Amino acid sequence: MDGSIASDAKTLDVPAVMAEIGRRAKAAAAELAYAPASARDAALRAAADAIEAREAEILAANAKDMAFGREKGLTDAMMDRLLLTAPRVAAMAQGLREVAAQEDPVGRVLEEWTRPNGLRFRKVATPLGVIGVIYESRPNVTADAGGLCLKSGNAAILRGGSESFHSAGAIHACLQDGLRAADLPADAIQRVPTRDRAAVGEMLTMQGAIDVIIPRGGKGLVGRVQAEARVPVFAHLEGICHVYADAAADPEKARKVILNAKTRRTGICGAAECLLMHRDYAAGQGAATIAMLLDAGVEVRGDAAVQAIDPRVVPATDADWGCEFLDMILAARVVDDVDAAIAHIQRYGSQHTEAVLTEDDAVAERFFARLDSAILLRNASTQFADGGEFGFGAEIGIATGKMHARGPVGAKQLTSFKYLVEGDGTTRP
Repeated sequence: MDGSIASDAKTLDVPAVMAEIGRRAKAAAAELAYAPASARDAALRAAADAIEAREAEILAANAKDMAFGREKGLTDAMMDRLLLTAPRVAAMAQGLREVAAQEDPVGRVLEEWTRPNGLRFRKVATPLGVIGVIYESRPNVTADAGGLCLKSGNAAILRGGSESFHSAGAIHACLQDGLRAADLPADAIQRVPTRDRAAVGEMLTMQGAIDVIIPRGGKGLVGRVQAEARVPVFAHLEGICHVYADAAADPEKARKVILNAKTRRTGICGAAECLLMHRDYAAGQGAATIAMLLDAGVEVRGDAAVQAIDPRVVPATDADWGCEFLDMILAARVVDDVDAAIAHIQRYGSQHTEAVLTEDDAVAERFFARLDSAILLRNASTQFADGGEFGFGAEIGIATGKMHARGPVGAKQLTSFKYLVEGDGTTRP
């Protein structure tokens, strides 16, 4: 959608606008699917250049969004999700360049074989078509999602959160600059030009125009999308991430990882929300660990055993287990062993990301085998739940479902496949 008509005006005819966006996206997807990789990569690099060149414009737009967020009373963690700085703008540009440098995900031969009758089969990666991305406050998702869809030959319809309306618009303009510079259709990456929530409802029912919806946000958003969508959905649920400190954890490693997992950035889906401590770890290292968190400004909400460690611990309620705080708050519990930790995670987790801190290989193997979260780590922070850290350049989100894609969704995960079959006058008897 041309940036000149982008508006948050409530007078827009939302159904008509969304129908036109869908029509344009479908046409652009047909053209983009056959565009050479060199053109798609050139568009990504040009978009990165535009982001750097228009940094002042992006930061000015973000300042408007930050003022809007303060008026809405967003928490400090949510404001951090919304905030753009010069380094974060530079990181967006770098992410696009890293995506451009990756192998082309389209046209990859995934499998090939020949049958006894001489038929030759190839299973080849193809674009999904039109991807609708619905996300909340993080404006960098505009660049990540648009860039990954472009890399994988898909057209994108982006609907960002109301808080990031101006920032997303400025970033989207850079993506369209890149498309035009590479002689690709600007409609390949469109942005819903209104804050009106009715646009989300329209997207969820755009069968024939949108091939898949990717929601990235809190439980309320994802739940609505899953309940109302009439097109396939890649689920990106909340990040209720756990860290289990085992009896065989290295104390220095464990404290470093726990602090980073909780406090590096509290407002992202990879932030730890619950600490589980083996009773032996709690007896030997619990006091130092809890004091470290409290002294860093973390509110620790603990069970009776954790409360006994430090009087500053707040009693946990049932609601604290399985809660995505996205803030300087951490639930904490003492457990008997790794199996008790696994049972807790199975009950309260969201199958996003969990970490085990241990030097015992058997414990780590049991943790990895018996949990089915999309990402499991050993002796590493849950904050590594990020496509960039996986080498994907960027991500649209962390898929917690089990169909098609799991974990960080990069360009390769945004493809489907088709079978190419060659014969030589071959007939079936």
